[in-house]
Amino acid sequence: MKRILIWLLVLSFSVAAARAQDDATQQQINKLSGQIQDLLDAQAVQAKRITALEKDISELRDKSNGSGANQDDLQKLANQVQELAKKQQADNDLILKEIGKLGKAGGSSPGRKSTPGVTTNTATAGSSAGGKENGYEYKVAERDTLSIIAKAYRDQGIKVTADQILKANPGLNPNSLKVGQKIFIPAPAQ
Repeated sequence: MKRILIWLLVLSFSVAAARAQDDATQQQINKLSGQIQDLLDAQAVQAKRITALEKDISELRDKSNGSGANQDDLQKLANQVQELAKKQQADNDLILKEIGKLGKAGGSSPGRKSTPGVTTNTATAGSSAGGKENGYEYKVAERDTLSIIAKAYRDQGIKVTADQILKANPGLNPNSLKVGQKIFIPAPAQ
């Protein structure tokens, strides 16, 4: 009887520890999601600034063509636009890094690295090339999503997005991928 009580006690502690770990992981995911949203908001603000500066530059060019605007003003505005563009690129890199962290925290398949084979697929109605397009045939594995598949290909140096995969596979329902189902992964444009 004592053994049963001890086993029940050990079991209850292990269940509590697993729940605490799940809660901590969820909190980390929520925190990273919030940070990514903040970065996206900051990027939108910078895009508005760049647009305003481009408008100012255009107005100054118009003035310089008509009334001889100051060349120093134009140079100053051009430098501001370049600085904002650099900041925007840094934000983009940071966003991609945070998304990568979320992908790792989300439980992607770490041991799964297959070498994709190049295949050719008849272009779809949404394809811009017309005719055939190069790409890779991929067999869906357990717990795969289009995002996980796209990330796995990007990790191998093949730049593809989940949206591009979806467009290359008309009729594919991303919410009901089946294990063993073959999908076409478009190769990046050369």
